[in-house]
Amino acid sequence: MSDPKRPLPTLREPDTAPFWQATKSHELRYQRCDDCETLVFHPRRHCTGCLGGHLSWHTSKGAGTIYTFSVVRQSYHPFFRSRAPYAVAWIDLDEGPRLLSNIVGADDPGTQLSIGQRVEVEWEDHEELAIPLFRPA
Repeated sequence: MSDPKRPLPTLREPDTAPFWQATKSHELRYQRCDDCETLVFHPRRHCTGCLGGHLSWHTSKGAGTIYTFSVVRQSYHPFFRSRAPYAVAWIDLDEGPRLLSNIVGADDPGTQLSIGQRVEVEWEDHEELAIPLFRPA
């Protein structure tokens, strides 16, 4: 029996495709509105602040802090089952956007992670894209 596969995003979704395409080069990208300066994440065609359509792409350095997290101790998905316990966290990137990801590199995430803890991006490479995961800094 082969190893279970991680569920992956599609590159066919027009709003998020540029984000996922950039991950192949290990670029963690977000958008900023050229009209009102609002940071926009997750990627979309319009600004969440002024509803304008003039968005530009920027690249994060991949460092941030844990805003909050939850420890998953039981998972029914075949890929994640053997990884429990694992942490799912909201990460505040230094540039401003907040994104949801997994924290890796903690054997006991319930005791080794804390709100406000510094983290940095680590990439899980796949054929067409890479998944941004975070590791304690």
